[in-house]
Parts: sequence; C-alpha cells; structure tokens
Amino acid sequence: MKLIPGGVNESGPGRPEQRNPAADAAPERETLHQKIGRLTVAEKINTALMGSQEERTILVRDSNKIVARAVLQSPKLSDQEVENIATMKHVSEEVLRLVAMNRKFIRSYGVARNLINNPRTPIDTGLPLIPRLNDRDLKELSRNKNVAEVIRRMANKLVKQKEQANKPRLPGKH
Repeated sequence: MKLIPGGVNESGPGRPEQRNPAADAAPERETLHQKIGRLTVAEKINTALMGSQEERTILVRDSNKIVARAVLQSPKLSDQEVENIATMKHVSEEVLRLVAMNRKFIRSYGVARNLINNPRTPIDTGLPLIPRLNDRDLKELSRNKNVAEVIRRMANKLVKQKEQANKPRLPGKH
C-alpha cells in the first residue's frame, strides 16, 4: 500500500496502511553467524578486535587467517577464551601454533594441556609442551587415541621415567 500525497493511502481515506510483519522481523531475527557472514574482511578484523566473546568465538574459525589472527590480538580476549580456543577442533593449525608461541597464553597450564590434547595441534608445537603436564594428565595423554602417535609415545615414555624415579631403591645396590 502506497501513500498518496495528502496523507491518504491507496485503500482510501480512513483505512490504516497494512504492513507485512514478516518483512519487518527478518532483519531482527538474523543470527550472529549470518551477520558475520555478510561482513567484509576489514569489518571482520574490527569485530575480532573489539567485538563480543561470541563474535570472537565465531571469527577465530574464519577461513581467512588474518581474521583469526586478529582474534588472538584482541585486548578483550580472556584466559578462559584462549583455553576454549585451544580445545577447538575446527580452528586452523596456524591459530593453535600462534597460541602456543604466545608467552602470555602458554603461561596458563590449562591452555598447554588443551593444546596437547587437541588432535589438530601440530606435532612440533605439542611435543615441547608435554613435560609441563602433571602425572595424571600425562597418563591420560598416553591413553588418548585422538592425539598423534608420537605425542602419545612421548607421554608414555615420560610416565615410565617418572615411575622409575619414584621407585624405592634398595640400599647397597647401585
């Protein structure tokens, strides 16, 4: 229905203009994934740096590496978010590598443990982190079938070494 000049609509004077509620509600019901999907790369980077936690969680999985890197550089990124990123199986290996290379992030035991247990973590990134694990987590890692065989063997080797070191020694035998 169109308004004719003079304030009268096509249906006649006195009849209110009818609106389509579905057309008005469509932009409001748009999901966050849809909104982010329509953004340009520059807008995604800006959102990654200054957006909310949910937006960062979506953008860290973006196929564009620059956008995923921007999430890790966000000043709003919390330690808990980094731990969650370290457990994600749908992030790129480069993101996991960047988390492992960042001293601020890797200082957290939870981040190191989650990175090692993530099957997507590159072997060269995960191996140096294994000695940081406590005994219980090392045993779990040695039984974890989702991680690379090399990492599992290394964890098993460290478990055996620690068991040997903790064995009581008999006096007189060297």
